[in-house]
Amino acid sequence: MIEARHLRVLRTVAATGSFSAAARELGCTQPAVSQQMKALEASAGTALIVRTGRETRLTEAGEVLVRHATGILAGLAAAEEEMAAIAGLRAGRVRLVSFPSGSSTLVPTALAALRAAHPGTRVSLVEAEPPASAVMLREGDCDVALAFRYGGSAAEWDDLVVRPLLVDRLVGVVPEGHRLAGAGAGAGVGTGTAGSDGASAGTVAIGELADEPWIAGCPRCRKQLVDACEESGFTPRIDFATDDYPAVIGLVAAGLGVAMLPELALEAVRPRGVRTLTVEPSVHREIVALTLPDLAKVPAVAATLDQLVLAAAR
Repeated sequence: MIEARHLRVLRTVAATGSFSAAARELGCTQPAVSQQMKALEASAGTALIVRTGRETRLTEAGEVLVRHATGILAGLAAAEEEMAAIAGLRAGRVRLVSFPSGSSTLVPTALAALRAAHPGTRVSLVEAEPPASAVMLREGDCDVALAFRYGGSAAEWDDLVVRPLLVDRLVGVVPEGHRLAGAGAGAGVGTGTAGSDGASAGTVAIGELADEPWIAGCPRCRKQLVDACEESGFTPRIDFATDDYPAVIGLVAAGLGVAMLPELALEAVRPRGVRTLTVEPSVHREIVALTLPDLAKVPAVAATLDQLVLAAAR
């Protein structure tokens, strides 16, 4: 194997014309130069330098190697500089995938802080719901995946680095004029809404919504809705299904059904014309950031994970 340090010595010998001049240029002894040239010739499997008295000239193979050495050493220097920049967070790229309500709430805060702290780090974003986002991570299509799960198997992410972010409660959403809109004391549910638009109408048992038409979300959320309803003794009649949270709010506000949405999703929309209900038994989803063990050691990825944790804590 040809080593970069041997190429540097060869190039210096070719430029200076002798071992002794090369030794002075490199700040080492002449025997050291001679030893490295012998090692390089052994690696190359042929003579590279011919010494005639005090003069030194390259063989044809030596000329070829010197010609390539310049590009090789320049490439190595560039690679070393880029790696140093990445290690020092002066550069780097992170490919992030997130589910929609995470993209509109946690991600902007995290990426703004990341850019302020490390302006040379670039982040790209695409959207995907779990479990597709975890598949993208495992297949090398992203570096960090923002994901969620409802209870679920503890082994689902066993092969990944899991950074817990927050526990997100689901709340019922009904039209403003709904029979349950005035139920309970009206305590807030943490969505940041106030007044008649999106205000909390209190706490109800999910069974009180058994006869309502339902508007469901993504497949994973839809399954959780069905499971929660069946545990309370009924199967929900799902009239509409959409991954678009503003569309869910619009359908509910129009009186076309009721829904259960994560509080994080309500932070991302303006829930006009609806009321939120704290539903019992409560349903929660775990929000996490995922990456691969090796990627977790990459400075830009580690910094992105840290900023997502901070964004979730705000």
